[in-house]
Amino acid sequence: MRALFLGLALFTSLTAAGLASAEPVHGIAMHGAPALPAGFKNFPYVDPQVKKGGHISYGVVGSFDNLNPFILKSMRTTARGMLDPEYGNLVYDSLMTRSRDEAFSLYGLLAETVEWDEDRTFIQFNINPKARWSDGRPVTPEDVIFTFEIFRDKGRVPFASRLDKVAKMEKVGDRSVRFTFNEKSDREFPLLIAMTPIMPKHATPVETFDQTTLTFPIGSGPYKVASVTPGERIVYERDPNYWAKDLPSKIGQDNYDRISVEYFLQDNSLFEAFKKGEIDIYPEGSPNRWARSYDFPAVRSGEVIKDTFSPKTPSGMLGFVFNTRRAMFDNPKLRQGLALVFDFEWVNKNLYDGAYTRTQSYWQNSGLSYLGQPADDRELNLLGDIRNRILPGVLDGTYRLPVTDASGRDRNVLREAVTLLREAGYTIRDGQMKNADGQQLAFEIMTQNEGQEKMALAYQRFLAAVGIRAGVRTVDDSQYQQRSQSFDYDIIIKSFPSSLSPGIEQVGRWTSQSRNREGSDNFAGVADKDVDTLVNNILQARSQEDFTAAVRAHDRMLVSNFYAVPLYHVASQWVGRHKRIGRPNTVPLYGYGLPTWWDVDAQTVTASPASQTPAGQPPQQGKE
Repeated sequence: MRALFLGLALFTSLTAAGLASAEPVHGIAMHGAPALPAGFKNFPYVDPQVKKGGHISYGVVGSFDNLNPFILKSMRTTARGMLDPEYGNLVYDSLMTRSRDEAFSLYGLLAETVEWDEDRTFIQFNINPKARWSDGRPVTPEDVIFTFEIFRDKGRVPFASRLDKVAKMEKVGDRSVRFTFNEKSDREFPLLIAMTPIMPKHATPVETFDQTTLTFPIGSGPYKVASVTPGERIVYERDPNYWAKDLPSKIGQDNYDRISVEYFLQDNSLFEAFKKGEIDIYPEGSPNRWARSYDFPAVRSGEVIKDTFSPKTPSGMLGFVFNTRRAMFDNPKLRQGLALVFDFEWVNKNLYDGAYTRTQSYWQNSGLSYLGQPADDRELNLLGDIRNRILPGVLDGTYRLPVTDASGRDRNVLREAVTLLREAGYTIRDGQMKNADGQQLAFEIMTQNEGQEKMALAYQRFLAAVGIRAGVRTVDDSQYQQRSQSFDYDIIIKSFPSSLSPGIEQVGRWTSQSRNREGSDNFAGVADKDVDTLVNNILQARSQEDFTAAVRAHDRMLVSNFYAVPLYHVASQWVGRHKRIGRPNTVPLYGYGLPTWWDVDAQTVTASPASQTPAGQPPQQGKE
């Protein structure tokens, strides 16, 4: 009887933890179920019939001195393509991979199947028996465990903190790894574990892992590093034995035999190289150039194609970000007043030919935005007393930044700004905006390129109109990265991209735990228990309705506190490409995806083995 009792108790315990009832599944989603069923053939936005072969040359501005994307040292000068949201993770595979056509769904990659319980107290990854490293050795549970341990000990954020929410990590059977979570975990966290790239235990130097390196790594991804010219060029070669090339989540992707990433000191040099055909693709960010500069011979002849894409994603936020670690910016009234001084209408008219739309919300153009949405009972319940810190117009969804007369000195708007600055303790005396001690309000705006500098100089003029002295300092790339990582600035221009599935990145951008963590994205230096609460609500939401309410509440708090001067956005994505590069007709939810594009020339000839495909001619002109 005692044995029977113990057996029943053990079964009850396992069931309560979800271990006995969990069934292997092919995919998981943040909310609800993944859209694609078990046995799906490929993602809907790829061309499954495309032939692999040929080559592509990407171009970027900057430099690189490192091939390890997982460490803090040289984090922002790691070679592109190693761990890359634009070009793809060319060298390292993760346990699962994301669909670009769903808000947040993952499908099997290194993990053939996954198991978890409804409460997400654990997740188990069952490794695909076909999974191999580029040296032919199998991917094992020991590799997964090793990866998380070395990230914890020597990695950078967010990888370094992955195990903070794990109570136990263990090998289960021959091919499985189970993560059991502690009380710090949230409902998004299992998906972040699934998206973590995995490293080979047998080929990773532990002692020197936290040092920069140009040693070619061994990975499990579709490409190997073929050659490196530090600071100038990195070339990747497709692995013809890539283990996952026939997986449904990989069909129609990784289509080139060779990928070259060329580095330029200036964007103008990069654009000239694109015009001459030395670079194959140019994602365009300037409306002025898109409208005026694509009249060169290759465009007129049809050699260069202009593509416009319309993703169904939120706007994100680009803005002048106040470093609230500086005492002068610790007052929301002052930040709001400074935000009103910026004359967007003047800038849009005189610098950008009216091409931009003013950004009013961090999730504009989506159902997650506060715009036009009064806070309902569900959201008010989440806000609690925090609602008293939300501007009334933001709470009822009607608030908009004031529209000026585009003169650069709109008296009505400046009067409102001066009133807010007075409430923050500043008044105009002798033509200068001064505090009670007679000190003029003065600060520096740090920029990293000519485009940012031009906008900052305009803001400088607007501020001078109310007696504020603003310096503008444009620094080189290395200094910019070092100072932004260590938060050594007064004001900086930064972009906060947004998605339909915000989550853990909000912790890194806005919460107390990231304020003083070097290399984090908390550029505003926010450390506010109410913001922490609202971010946690997002992470703990169990239903789509609760999730939407949580994001809107967070949006209202960010907008009301003016951590940034909202700038602008465009609803479209612009890409110039040489006609040799083809793309699928279907555009997914998140917009175009470069890993699904291909070399058109390779479709009419038998693709050479990756090891025999000739490299493209390196750029000879336009490079600096």
